[in-house]
Amino acid sequence: MNSSLSIFRKVAVAEGISYLLLLFVAMPLKYFVNLPLYVKYTGWAHGLLFVLYAATLVLAWQEQKWKFGKAVLIFLASLLPFMPFVVDRKLKDERPK
Repeated sequence: MNSSLSIFRKVAVAEGISYLLLLFVAMPLKYFVNLPLYVKYTGWAHGLLFVLYAATLVLAWQEQKWKFGKAVLIFLASLLPFMPFVVDRKLKDERPK
């Protein structure tokens, strides 16, 4: 059975990938090639993954009994490109409780 932590880590990686696709693929296609539809669908997928990131973060926070500050930092990491991958790496060595 997967712990909330392992599910959160998977969602964090997916959210990070969707963010990078939105920033570095869909946005340039919109502004340089005039293909705004890619932003619409990539943005929608990223939005869904962002909500899942937040929801699974709350579950992992409760399960792991993290301090409030740690949960806030992990949430803020989702707002910066590449940081969800750093979070995943940092949490890799943490054992599910």
